[in-house]
Amino acid sequence: MRTIWCALAARRARRELAIIGALVVGLTRPAGAADPLRLADAIDLALRDNPAIAGAAQRADALRARPAQVSAYDDPTLSWEAWDIPESLRIDAAENNIFRLTQKLPFPGKRSKAGEAAAHEADAAGADTDAVRLAVRAAVTRAYADLWLAGERARVLERDRVLFDRMTRTAESQYAIGQTAQADVLRGQVELTHSIIAQRTARLAIEAARAELNALLSRTAEAPLGEPEAPSVRHIETPLAALTERALAARPELAGQRAMIDREHSGAELAKLGWWPDFEVSVGRFINYGRNDGFGAMASVTLPFVQADKYRAAEGEAKARVAGAEAALRSLQDGVRREVAQAYLAANTAALEYELARTTHVPHAEQAVRVTEAAYASGAVEFAALLDALRTVQETHLQHAEAAAAYLRAVADLERAVGGPLDAATGGQS
Repeated sequence: MRTIWCALAARRARRELAIIGALVVGLTRPAGAADPLRLADAIDLALRDNPAIAGAAQRADALRARPAQVSAYDDPTLSWEAWDIPESLRIDAAENNIFRLTQKLPFPGKRSKAGEAAAHEADAAGADTDAVRLAVRAAVTRAYADLWLAGERARVLERDRVLFDRMTRTAESQYAIGQTAQADVLRGQVELTHSIIAQRTARLAIEAARAELNALLSRTAEAPLGEPEAPSVRHIETPLAALTERALAARPELAGQRAMIDREHSGAELAKLGWWPDFEVSVGRFINYGRNDGFGAMASVTLPFVQADKYRAAEGEAKARVAGAEAALRSLQDGVRREVAQAYLAANTAALEYELARTTHVPHAEQAVRVTEAAYASGAVEFAALLDALRTVQETHLQHAEAAAAYLRAVADLERAVGGPLDAATGGQS
């Protein structure tokens, strides 16, 4: 009787766990049949709606308005002067009423050179906008990979929960006929409970990944998203040297830094022009009380040589800025080479791990479960061996999914590193 009672209790506990597991599975699945979420569609939405891109574009537009401002002359000045006004304060009886128009004239080339420097800075800001687009694209791809992996992990855990449930049934059957100890039944129930808890954790990971992707799409965290498609994993065939060459030509950060070098060169030329004088001219109309009216004119010139140290310092500063900008470009180029190499190797490593898992590890682990389960049912192996086989197949399935997600993240980093999407010829995502 004790054996029968224990068996019935075990079955009742297993049924309760199965009900809880079914509830968890329901939570990890969408309420309705959602349309698939394509990576290309998610990227298009982000490029359209992400505020970081809009902000960068507006900053670039603002800087594009500066050349016309800094290259223009100062506003002319219209002034009025009254000399020797009588004590009666009659302005019309003042000895002179002078209306004067004054214009400052910088040395030829100074304003145009300043406009040229501002134009280069605007070009750099435009390149920054392109860099933000690339960064957003990469971030969306990585978030997409995380969302797919979280969903795939939940599906793997659900499949393995079924296996643990079946394992527990087998242990109960063996216990009912006295071929195994009650401890095996309890251990099976513990493993089933762990699997259900892991599914609940997987649900939280799905929600976190969905919130991250929605944030990049400038949507609320709970906004609905379709089911991500599985990554297409392929070895990247394009040689590393070719990808590096493309990156050095296409990366917007490098283009922006080259524009900054051009700006500093314009600044250096402007510093040289600082030695040349600026001018100021004015013409005036004299309205004289009791005498004939007349005209006046005035011209003035600055004397830069008086403050020679100031202009020598300005030239030294400008040369240092040029050298610093050129050094920054070399540093960026070194960083680009490193980023391309690291992402390239990471993508191909993940592709290799994925292929090994697909063709070898997963089939072998699944076969081991089948063989071990049959052996346990016949009493040929211990319950611990069946547990090990089930844990191994779960770990192998998860490693398979993680390799696919790691590949997609590495491709995102590689596309970011080379300055744009990989085409089909590379073996990467298009």
